[in-house]
Amino acid sequence: MDTRAAIDRFLASPGLSDATRRAYGADLRDFAAWLREHELALDDVDVRTLAAYTSELGRARRGLAPTTIARRLSAVRSLVRHALGPSRVPDAALAPSRPRRLPETPALEEVERAVDAAGSDEGPLALRDAALLELVYSCGLRSAEAVALDLGDVDLDREHLHVRGKGGKERLVPFGEEAAWLLARWLRDGRPALARGACDALFLSVRGKRLDTSMLRRLLPNPHRLRHAYATHLLEGGADLRTIQELLGHASLSTTQVYSHVDARRLRRVYDRAHPRS
Repeated sequence: MDTRAAIDRFLASPGLSDATRRAYGADLRDFAAWLREHELALDDVDVRTLAAYTSELGRARRGLAPTTIARRLSAVRSLVRHALGPSRVPDAALAPSRPRRLPETPALEEVERAVDAAGSDEGPLALRDAALLELVYSCGLRSAEAVALDLGDVDLDREHLHVRGKGGKERLVPFGEEAAWLLARWLRDGRPALARGACDALFLSVRGKRLDTSMLRRLLPNPHRLRHAYATHLLEGGADLRTIQELLGHASLSTTQVYSHVDARRLRRVYDRAHPRS
């Protein structure tokens, strides 16, 4: 099997997001070069081959972080599954253990300041920016999910949102009164001033086109922190992890469980401050 052709077919898969396609493209080109260097083909990939490649990635001259190695192995496994079938995917755990980093979570006051600052000016762009940031926080959206929203995805009467997430997964997410109010203002007083033609995107650029994720990063350097804030504030308010998993669109509960560690930090602070024998 021609490795490069197999990679091209895999990267053309409709289930991959643009960001995943870019990251996997670089990773798989590196893997293809390694196979050529060792006179191997994609058909030769087995546990020993993947172990040798993992060892190469971990050597000092490359100095790759455990998260990078894990991502590259994930790309290779996905390629093998696509090209050769699930039965050919090596199932050994080869990636180095990754340090578990807690997400940096803004306090509620910081979220409110960011939304207020975005909507501090008059005009359609300020209405858009405030509604966009509030919706990302109120629904725990990924940046790509927020800019992919269409008009038909919003139900203001029921106050819920239809979200298309990673891997084509879809979910319904409720939002609060503040988000509903800002969205209604944007749709009534802001969006018509920017609309050009028949674009169905919920959030529009100054040229009337769908926004891209760079717009969110201009409003907030790390908009993913709003998603962390959403999950953490839900947990602190008493929501269970399984519900938070569904709302975030996580495929596995283990992904969501990182937020239980965030809550444990808060419990430790409360205990140290309040307990007489702390």
